[in-house]
Amino acid sequence: MEGSVIDAVTLSGSVGAPDFSMMTLFWRADWVVKSVMIMLILASVWCWAIIFEKVTSLKKLNRQAQAFEKSFWSGQSLDAIYEAIGNQPKDPMGAVFVSAMREWRRAAEKGHMGSSLANTSLSERIERVMHITVAREMERVERYMTFLASTGSTAPFVGLFGTVWGIMNSFQSIAVSKNTSLAVVAPGIAEALFATALGLLAAIPAVLAYNKLSRDLERYTSRLDGFAVEFSAILSRQMEEKG
Repeated sequence: MEGSVIDAVTLSGSVGAPDFSMMTLFWRADWVVKSVMIMLILASVWCWAIIFEKVTSLKKLNRQAQAFEKSFWSGQSLDAIYEAIGNQPKDPMGAVFVSAMREWRRAAEKGHMGSSLANTSLSERIERVMHITVAREMERVERYMTFLASTGSTAPFVGLFGTVWGIMNSFQSIAVSKNTSLAVVAPGIAEALFATALGLLAAIPAVLAYNKLSRDLERYTSRLDGFAVEFSAILSRQMEEKG
């Protein structure tokens, strides 16, 4: 902080219009303010990377879900769809289907099907397995959303901390130089406000993206839950027909 005070005093004696470009504000800032700026810039870059990844992955997941639903409702047998997907489904909806079919086939192979009690137990197990699969898949899809929420809520305060620190430096410059001219005060205040601007620059896109992506993820979760309910009803109907 002392170095900044000395720099500010030196600036007060300089002549000519001060340089308020972003690079100049960054390099002239105190090391604490500079650290805050670097942290906010890195957070902003990481947020944009997350936003881009989530937007593209959600489009891909919706396309895959649409393709799976088209195949599921095409009239093919459940066994044929299961064989086509294999043991490594490429999307969450396929994973929900495969988890239920595994439980169904396992029960059929062991003969745990037919009686009312066995069918009820199997139906409950299938619903539970699909619910667990939906939760596990959505946990993977929603990865890094917490970082967006954290950046949106904390970045303005981090920037404000840099602003407060920069203003403290400005007041110390005034005290040392005993000069309240704009040439002494303005550079320090500009550095301080630059930290706040970076905080808002990181927070605003993070908040907007978090709200938008959260709604899209809720719709996708509802889509998976809806499929699980429909598929559970289909399997229950087949159990009743076989019983």
